[in-house]
Parts: sequence; structure tokens; C-alpha cells
Amino acid sequence: MVHKRNWLSHLSLSVLIGVVVFNLAGCASSTGKDPQDSLEVVSSSSSAEQTVTPLTSTTVETEDGGTPTSVPSSSPDQTEESDEVERSIPAPTATFDPRTWQDLPVIPVVSDGARDIYNHGLSLGNNPRAFAKVGDCQNVPSMFLSIFSHEGFYSLREEDAYLEETIEWFEGSFSRESEAVRRGFNAASVVSPLWANPEFCDPGETPLDCEIRLHQPSIALVSLETWWEGNPEKYEQYVREILETLIDRGILPILATKADNLEGDHQINIILTRLAYEYDIPLWNFWRAIQPLPNQGLMEDEFHLTFAENHFDDPEAMRAAWPWRNLTALQVINSVWQGVSAP
Repeated sequence: MVHKRNWLSHLSLSVLIGVVVFNLAGCASSTGKDPQDSLEVVSSSSSAEQTVTPLTSTTVETEDGGTPTSVPSSSPDQTEESDEVERSIPAPTATFDPRTWQDLPVIPVVSDGARDIYNHGLSLGNNPRAFAKVGDCQNVPSMFLSIFSHEGFYSLREEDAYLEETIEWFEGSFSRESEAVRRGFNAASVVSPLWANPEFCDPGETPLDCEIRLHQPSIALVSLETWWEGNPEKYEQYVREILETLIDRGILPILATKADNLEGDHQINIILTRLAYEYDIPLWNFWRAIQPLPNQGLMEDEFHLTFAENHFDDPEAMRAAWPWRNLTALQVINSVWQGVSAP
């Protein structure tokens, strides 16, 4: 193992068990009612009024087995609007086949379009050593990624020793309390000023805008499991708003699939994968990572992830989903960082 476990790792188990119980209480369901109607009024781009234009494009396969990419064709009206606000979104290059999303790799390959977004952000002053977290209860630092800020709370396998460089490079982001992450958040909350923390956010700022201003990230990990029961279209509209806000600021989003299938037809993951194709951004296919686990890494409620300490060199611990969530997230951040930094 790369990190030897010390007394902190023994203490961590009792602490984290308590944290798990607390988090489960704060993340009781992945579905819910649409937040109060005023959300759509104050949402920064009135996304409830947006319409989605069908994609028209051609298929492109990458030589290295990476994910093909795409962005939508634009109507004349949309083209005129895009001239008013300069975006970092490239031209259409591929089409999305919803039958293939389950076979996409867990760790993405960075495209030229994604590099363009990232490099544009550096020219705007984004911090190349900072990434942001955007999401709901499954992204709070007590459960997600903060272990990499504390020696003894994780142990890498020998083959993962290279990840130590990534941990060092992004020091300060792993355990950060993101203003764009909170228990009870969903996609609409992230872009609504009603949910911004008044202690740190300016009047009228959304949680996402607030986190961008405070942290100035160059990369953002977007993981939103919570959706509206019976209305995934609204989910898609708000995720679009999140992605476009990030891309407009030159922040490269990494979009994550979710573990559960409470909607019954994987429609949410299909939406997420299509958006990753459309905006030509990296996809973290977390769903695929945990399919070999007992009950596909889910607890009896078919939503919450199974828990174990984050010792990735322990086969028994790796029968649970949370260690895989933290490990693969780190691997994805490394892959994207190395991809955008390559000459």
C-alpha cells in the first residue's frame, strides 16, 4: 500500500459511521417535488422557458477508445443569440446513441474541445490548481473526496501511486466546503439565488456563481443525483444551465452519471450522457464502475451507496460503493488534468 494506516484510520471508522447516518438523513430520496415556483422566476437564465433542439450530426470514433463527442446544431435564432454571448462550445462532431451509454468508459478521454474550454478559462484567470464540486448530498466533503486531505483516511494501491501527484496539485479543493454543494440541493437549487449562502454570497448570486467567484476553479465536477419525480425534462433544463454557466466562464465541467435507477428506465443517465456528448465535455461514468459490486453498490433503498472505509488496497472494503466513488473521482480528475495539460 502507498499510505500505511495509522491510529487516525481506526478513529475514522467510528467518525465516518456517524457521518454516514447523518448524511443519509439529509439525503433521504433522489426524487422530489419541484422547488417553489419562484425558483423558475429567479433562475438566472429563465431555463424553464428554454427549448431543446434535436441534434443533427455525424458519428466519430476516437482511435484510443475514448468517448465520441458532439454538440448540437443550432437554429438561425440560436446562432444569432450565440453571437451576442461568446461561448467556448465547439461545432457538432458526433451523434449520441442512447443504447451505448452503459458501455462508455468510467474514466474519460479529454477532447480538443474540452482543452479549448480549459485554456480559455486560464486566459480569464482561472486557477489551474483548483477544481470545484457541484452537487447534492452525495458530494458533501464529509463523504466525498475530503479523505485525500487527511493522511490515514485512505490508502492507495501500488498501481495508483501516480495519483499522489494529483492529490498534491489540487490540495485545498478536496476538503473545500463548496457553496455549490449542499444536502437537499438539486439542479435548480444550484442556479437559484434563493439557495445561496448569505454569509459568503453576494445578493442575487446563485450558489454556482458564488462558488466560481470565491474559488476560481479551472475544472468542475458536476454530480447531481437528485431529480424531480415524473419530470426529468426540468432536470435537463437546469443541468444545461449549470453547464453553460461553467463553460461561459472557461471552467471545464466533468459530468457524472448516477448510481441508481429509481426512474426505472435510466432516463437521467441517458440525459447526462447526451449532454456530455453535446457540450463535448468529459463524462465520469460512475454507474458502470459499481455494477460488479453486490447489489450494484446500492443499499436496500436502491439509492444510497454502500459504505466502507477508503482503503483501496483492501479487497473487502472495495466490495462497497463509496470507496469506488472516491477512487474513480480521483482517477477522473487526474485523467482530465493530465489531458488538458498535455502539450
